[in-house]
Amino acid sequence: MTTLTLETELDAIKKDDVIMQRHKNYIEPFWKSRVSQGVFGGKDGVEICYAFAINASATGSIVISSGRIESFIKYKELVYNLYHAGFSVFIHDHRGQGLSGRMTPNVQQGFVRDFDDYVSDLKLFYDKVVAPKSEHVPMLLCHSMGSAIGALYAMKHPNDFGRIAFSAPMFGIKPALPDWFACCLVKFHLAINLFFSKRPWYFFGQNNYIEEAFQNNRLTHCETRYQIFREAYESHPEAKLGGVTGRWLMAAHEAMMDIRANAESFPIPALILQAGQDAIVDNTRQNEVANKINDCEFLRIPGARHEILMESDEYRDIALRAVLNFFSDADQNNS
Repeated sequence: MTTLTLETELDAIKKDDVIMQRHKNYIEPFWKSRVSQGVFGGKDGVEICYAFAINASATGSIVISSGRIESFIKYKELVYNLYHAGFSVFIHDHRGQGLSGRMTPNVQQGFVRDFDDYVSDLKLFYDKVVAPKSEHVPMLLCHSMGSAIGALYAMKHPNDFGRIAFSAPMFGIKPALPDWFACCLVKFHLAINLFFSKRPWYFFGQNNYIEEAFQNNRLTHCETRYQIFREAYESHPEAKLGGVTGRWLMAAHEAMMDIRANAESFPIPALILQAGQDAIVDNTRQNEVANKINDCEFLRIPGARHEILMESDEYRDIALRAVLNFFSDADQNNS
């Protein structure tokens, strides 16, 4: 028994070494030589930063809609993978996070007035950067909060993307409170905030960015990918983001209600990847939306935590293969 445990630990160490060496020797050089970056003015002039890698032999294009607190500097490995799978890849940082412009005096606060502002920024990104550089109908790959944005986008602009894949989509947030109670709680917080101050407040229990030790994290089982993510944010402290404001929570609540109410008329084929051990979003809400979408593939990955696309290889490989197969099927169906 001891020998088996030791062998398992050694295998894990070897895999971590491979991930780190690949990151240093291949992914970072690829990012410096093949990835371009830019900035454009989003809705109301908020600065939106983006990155893209054009594959000269591309069989398709993929746009990534990232999750809350995330930046494209966290997605280097995924961009590398998708590029070498034959795609041109595009990603932008949502307003109020990553390297994009912040909208509150405390730049650490997670804030947005309405999720439609995120959608408007993505539309500008699509029109200004993605469409002019894509010879194929692009696909949309979304994670967590980015999935809520992506779903709203697809319902508003159904002809822009051929297919959409959701990784651990934020169609509900844990703890899963009854909608009426969650709404009342957020409205109560907003009322107090507006009475005492014009500046947005953190919601109850939220605060500035705190670096969490790997042992306490609820995002991934992969210590090396977690370490790379944290080191990237230490190298770019301007990308750090803390908790959410009451305004962000109300906007998120309204967005998730809208998605669930209109899922039956969702206009394009969808893939939902569900993390079996997700402690961030509500899987019950995912099931509800998946059952309503007419053209939807659903894959539950038992044991995976919320960051499926940055998980240990045993989970991540399943997810990445499913996404690539799903997008490749669209090319075959269109040919």
